[in-house]
Amino acid sequence: MGLFDRLTGTKRPDSGVEARSSDEVRAALLALNRPDVPYRVRNAFPDEKADLVAECKVRQVGVTLKTRMRLIPEKREVRFLDERWENRSSNNANAKYGRGHAPAVYRQWETKQGPDGRRHRVEAFRFDTREMTDPLRNVVLGLGWTWRGVFKL
Repeated sequence: MGLFDRLTGTKRPDSGVEARSSDEVRAALLALNRPDVPYRVRNAFPDEKADLVAECKVRQVGVTLKTRMRLIPEKREVRFLDERWENRSSNNANAKYGRGHAPAVYRQWETKQGPDGRRHRVEAFRFDTREMTDPLRNVVLGLGWTWRGVFKL
């Protein structure tokens, strides 16, 4: 794996894994939709320039994540683009947009009184962006396709 692959998050399947059809890859990615996961995978809208989209809205920290995926059957690869919108203020003054492979962990803290009577910072909420991207990547690699990060679809 080269430096560029590492920066974009590109992963290749293990040798010996038989590549499946694009219909099977699409069906397996859509099958990730369950009530216990924080994201949903859906067919992309025409203006999204992708085949599938995984979305996750983390209201506790004001973050929206989107992974757009395009299936390339000739090369047996899924090209993905991670996008992130952060809006941690109520008036949209500090809204941020980012794209590309950049795993992040979002946390919220509370101050609580401990058993010793002192105040302690306690983690009240935690979300790791890999909770969304890792299952997507693992399904693609398990079906013998390459998971290729790009900066533009």
